[in-house]
Parts: sequence; structure tokens; C-alpha cells
Amino acid sequence: MSKLQLREKYTLLRQSITHQERENLSLSIANQVLKLPIWEHLFYHIFLAIEEKKEINTDYILNILSGKDKNVLISKSHFKTGDMSHFLLTDNTIIKKNKYHIPEPVDGIEITEDKIEVVFIPLLAFDEQGNRVGYGKGFYDRFLAKCKPTAIKVGLSFFKAETDNIDVFESDVKLDYCVTPDHIYRF
Repeated sequence: MSKLQLREKYTLLRQSITHQERENLSLSIANQVLKLPIWEHLFYHIFLAIEEKKEINTDYILNILSGKDKNVLISKSHFKTGDMSHFLLTDNTIIKKNKYHIPEPVDGIEITEDKIEVVFIPLLAFDEQGNRVGYGKGFYDRFLAKCKPTAIKVGLSFFKAETDNIDVFESDVKLDYCVTPDHIYRF
């Protein structure tokens, strides 16, 4: 199945999830995240969910990170360049949705990619080899390529892995883990 077909399939699957199912599945994913061997690090990057696309509600993971006193980073997307800048999430951080409904920090303390040790990654689909399908703009591949090679890449998905390999490009960055509501995949 092509990336385009996978995007269509998983967009429809995600849209069929009710609000309560989304919350329950997101909480289950957060509980699975607690089992990962990632908690000795200090700098964690996470995405804020696009409600309109029924992405995983990462508030549960944010609460875990806060409870463990971790430095949490969130991104601002720059659509003209295809890059992202990363800001420390604090009590004073003002979040606004951009024109694509992505919640982003207005400003704040910018942190460079080389400081990031763990990245939670949004995706639509993934396979058993750790390849993933996002929305197709390449933001995360460019971002992950700038992180240290030791940065741990954790995908989050409502759905299990595709058994067929996903077509990949040379610039695609593989996951180290993918967490679903009832399973942790290790790659």
C-alpha cells in the first residue's frame, strides 16, 4: 500500500473514533509510555494534538512528564521553510492554533535540536520495521535529522503496525519505538 493510500485509510479510521474512545485510547497509550526505558533523560519533545484531526491527546503524557520534572519542548512550524523551532513549555507559555489548527507556542525560550533526548512523534501509520507515515510534508524527518543520533524516537498510534513494509525515502527517519494502546513495538 502506498503512503497516500495509508494516509487515506488511517485518516478515515481516526475520524471514526468517538471523543470518548479517543480519550480512553490516549490514556492507555500514556500508561504504556510509562513502561518505556526512557525516563533517565531531561529534554523531551512532544506534539500538541490537532483536535480537528483526532490526534492522540498528549495531555496525559504531558502530565507524566511534568510529574517526573522533565523539560518539555513543543514546536512551532514554519511552513515557508518546512522547518520547526522548539520552545520550552512553561507555566507562562501562550499556546495558539495556527491556520492549520496546530497548537503552537507564541514565543518563549528556544532550545536547539541537539539538546533533545526523546521525541514523541505523531503519525498516521507505521510498519513492523519502524517506518512511519505522517501527513507528507516532511517536518518531522527534517527535525529528526537535526537531532543527535542517540535521540530516542517514539511514535504514538491508536492502531497496530502495518504488516506490509511502507515505501520509504532516503530522508525518512525510522522510529525506535511505537506505542499503541495495548502494545509497545521496539525497532
